[in-house]
Amino acid sequence: MSLNHVRPWRNIYRRSARRIMVGSVPVGGDAPISVQTMTNTDTTDVRATVDQIQRAAEAGADIVRVSVPDEDSSRALKEIVRESPVPIVADIHFHYRRGIEAAEAGAACLRINPGNIGSEDRVREVIAAARDHGCSMRIGVNAGSLERHLLEKYGEPCPEAMVESGFEHIRILQDNDFHEFKISVKASDVFLAAAAYQGIAEATDAPIHLGITEAGGLTSGTIKSAIGLGNLLWMGIGDTIRVSLSADPVEEVKVGYEILKSLGLRHRGVNIISCPSCARQGFDVIKTVEILEDRLAHITTPMSLSIIGCVVNGPGEALMTDVGFTGGGAGRGMVYLAGQKSHAMSNDEMIDHIVEQVEKKAAEIDSAEAAATEAAE
Repeated sequence: MSLNHVRPWRNIYRRSARRIMVGSVPVGGDAPISVQTMTNTDTTDVRATVDQIQRAAEAGADIVRVSVPDEDSSRALKEIVRESPVPIVADIHFHYRRGIEAAEAGAACLRINPGNIGSEDRVREVIAAARDHGCSMRIGVNAGSLERHLLEKYGEPCPEAMVESGFEHIRILQDNDFHEFKISVKASDVFLAAAAYQGIAEATDAPIHLGITEAGGLTSGTIKSAIGLGNLLWMGIGDTIRVSLSADPVEEVKVGYEILKSLGLRHRGVNIISCPSCARQGFDVIKTVEILEDRLAHITTPMSLSIIGCVVNGPGEALMTDVGFTGGGAGRGMVYLAGQKSHAMSNDEMIDHIVEQVEKKAAEIDSAEAAATEAAE
């Protein structure tokens, strides 16, 4: 019996969206919510860009976006796509030729606003290139770059203006019988973004790309994104996400997964449940968690680990995790496995032992999943 069946208040009912493909990654339908990021290297520096994509992919990025502002970037994109371990979205603004070149270079998706790349003939050329090369599109509405006629109509960026902008671009694609697109309506203001996303979610069945744009630095941007994206995801809105931080793209991926994990929408790696520590702690909780986060970063198997400093909440938390350690007295604590008290362990040996137990449990989970897959086939 699933936990959600026992506790229905944990359920999130995702909005029904049609499914498109971004390269090999399904977006929408019943596909897992994918995690994206964007490179911040000079695209013409192929080696630096590919290295950054590789690090993001190792952190769990399903899709990576790359800016293509000029012809040199278009030429570099072809090699970047060839070496990338994940599908590449080409970020296109204003010049229709960049969109055609990106599709020809093998981009899996074009981030583009059909209304700002020129005449209808030019739009049709980009759509034809996307169709010919199996390339999907993302309509990217942003509160900071709304069309002038909408700003004149509404007086300022507002949810209604953003939704109207989105539908103007949607109509262009649909009028050309192109339906392999997703849409985003981003703003740096959490309230504006949330209202716009709710509006667009009610009006279209297109997959939705979630983001709070220009959210800020690592700490402030993480908090703003967690509030904005978290609330939308809780409402069932969102098929793919990007956390926009003034930080290393790898950090965007990590935060994206933490948001999804906190809502039970997707799991990757070890979810560490730890206390903030206090005078009751039987060991240095903060330092221990810091070390464990680093030493367990290589594990991608979804599982849980509780690290609690004392017996007030430790045993209760350990009952709900795969592996747990609760601080005690006299330099020792208690190890829990599969929610059951297992054995005592000295604090000095605890970190190595916990790593060993987590790796062992991950191997067991992987083996069981492989056997189940083989049996199903």
